[in-house]
Amino acid sequence: MTQRIEPARRPVRKDPPGGSTAKPATFTAFGLATEAEPLTPGLHVVATPIGNLRDVTIRALATLAAADAVLAEDTRVTRTLLMHYGITTPLVAYHEHSNAAVRERMVRRMLDGEALALVSDAGTPLVSDPGFKLVQAAIEAGIAITPIPGPSAVMTAIVAAGLPTDRFFFEGFLPQKAGARRNRLSALAGVPGTLVLFESPHRLPEMLADAASVLGGTRPAAVARELTKMFETIRRGTLGSLADTFAEEGAPKGEVVVVIGTAADEASPEEADAGLDAALLAALARHSIKDAASLVADETGQPRRAVYNRALVLARKTDADA
Repeated sequence: MTQRIEPARRPVRKDPPGGSTAKPATFTAFGLATEAEPLTPGLHVVATPIGNLRDVTIRALATLAAADAVLAEDTRVTRTLLMHYGITTPLVAYHEHSNAAVRERMVRRMLDGEALALVSDAGTPLVSDPGFKLVQAAIEAGIAITPIPGPSAVMTAIVAAGLPTDRFFFEGFLPQKAGARRNRLSALAGVPGTLVLFESPHRLPEMLADAASVLGGTRPAAVARELTKMFETIRRGTLGSLADTFAEEGAPKGEVVVVIGTAADEASPEEADAGLDAALLAALARHSIKDAASLVADETGQPRRAVYNRALVLARKTDADA
């Protein structure tokens, strides 16, 4: 008996409820209502603003309007964007805790001919945001993936930092615990390019102190906060000076991106320690502990607190040897 093998079924766009007489999808921009063209079935990965709603692209708006559903990390956040542009597409929660059963339902919908739009709370999905497993499942099912490019906190920060952009490495979030964070920073020390990190505001001071200690306080760096928003600020300096600044000011508010440059011909840790001790001993011969530490911290770019603590140790040792 010969068995007939059917060719793989390709998704076919279904007519919207109500047939061809259904009201077309629209979005409102510049005070005008615009009709969105129908989408091909599959998963449309849409970048959304990282703060300023005006940064959204026309293509992103058309995609969100024409999709059968928008899969959102937090539906409350995405609803604000949709309402601002007059988009009424249904929202479905999809986040890092969504399980395989949720992904299977979404894949089935796309196989049945639907077009789904995937967004994160801000920026480009999958970049330190949920979505990878869904994209992977869709690809395995033979579903088309359509990227809709747009805002990205990584690219926004790196072009404003004033550091080399020819080669860069995006690390995302470092480990929360100090020991693991320092180990990871040590592993990143040899990366031949600019580093881009995300960090929670309340952990920023201690992360910068660890980065200055592990990578070297003289490395150029920038801390970008609330990019594209009303209170956007970009602080530039060395890792040491930035660590001192945020140690004194405390944790900032808002979203933070840290950009760290490379250190050409950087001394080994042993050489750096010996150089610091020599500079401190010379300064201690002429100044108080506090003034000596301040002077050497300014010269080396290392965190003031770390230099002051080392100055205390050297001063006590000198007194004991006298």
